[in-house]
Amino acid sequence: MSEQDKIQLFENQPIRAAWDSEQEEWYFSIVDVIKVLTGSPNPQTYWRVMKKRLKDEGNETVTNCNGLKMVAADGKRRMTDVATTEQLLRLIQSIPSPKAEPFKLWLAQVGRERIEETIDPEQAIDRALETYQRKGYSPDWIHQRILAIRVRNELTAEWQARGVEQGREYAILTDEITRAWSGMTTKQYKQLKNLKKQNLRDNMSTAEIVLNMLAEVATTELSKKLYSQADKTVVR
Repeated sequence: MSEQDKIQLFENQPIRAAWDSEQEEWYFSIVDVIKVLTGSPNPQTYWRVMKKRLKDEGNETVTNCNGLKMVAADGKRRMTDVATTEQLLRLIQSIPSPKAEPFKLWLAQVGRERIEETIDPEQAIDRALETYQRKGYSPDWIHQRILAIRVRNELTAEWQARGVEQGREYAILTDEITRAWSGMTTKQYKQLKNLKKQNLRDNMSTAEIVLNMLAEVATTELSKKLYSQADKTVVR
């Protein structure tokens, strides 16, 4: 774990956090979040009771939460339960508090949108376009970025057709593509740009997007050509 003792603010109240550069994941102090959302004078007790209740209900999120040493109020490093963003959002759903309600409504909205995108994938592109416009990206950059998303989807569809497994194998191949045009792996490129959880492609210039897109198009076409030749050889 690296870059510990970071402080995130929510409603001007501190939440201890740590960044794991290997996993590329933020970890947040659960009791700090509980204190902010519930106003409990004893968030440790609140979490202990809540944790037992969720375990009894068979909630796997609680089981998967890790412990991490963080600086306590007395200045000493003490072990505290931490959660990733995904785990934290799941726990928030179980907190009966007015301050937690906006998160629950947002999660319901995101869930609805994902279902709609499964039925009509074009909606995902439309929502991405709206998001980039709200963030103030230029029309030319947005055009290239949306095109790059389609190119990436074509590449991953080709990988899927060839039996490449999502996750580690996708990451290895993506690193090779990025290295081919930039001389760096994806992780090295993110470090160069001082990025953490931010999307690397959303922080590329138009020229970088085009170069990466060309590399992915070339990879897709090469894969199709190689497998087409292999199929012809088998037929003969």
